[in-house]
Amino acid sequence: MADPVEGIWKTAVDDGAYAHVNIAPCGAALCGHITRTFNSGGEFKSDSIGKKLVWDMQAKGSGAYSGGKIWQPSSGKVYKSKMSMKGNVLNVSGCVGPICKKQVWTRAK
Repeated sequence: MADPVEGIWKTAVDDGAYAHVNIAPCGAALCGHITRTFNSGGEFKSDSIGKKLVWDMQAKGSGAYSGGKIWQPSSGKVYKSKMSMKGNVLNVSGCVGPICKKQVWTRAK
């Protein structure tokens, strides 16, 4: 049975661009790969297409996920990450030391 978070998610706008990310199983965990990228001019072909944005995410039940990592393309930084899903909204957060960032993603498909 598929995990409820599986599918295509639209990220929040970061540095003027956003992406569609396909979250799917990868081994015993969940990962998210960039499938499409967009900026103010519409869809464009980014070097990030096909790259892992989220990996090693573990389902904890009740829409909670943790133990993973997330890559921020605009900065090139990797953060420890967790997610929580409610309906078609995915709250994603990542931290490096005391610095944390949060985004709200919406289901695209």
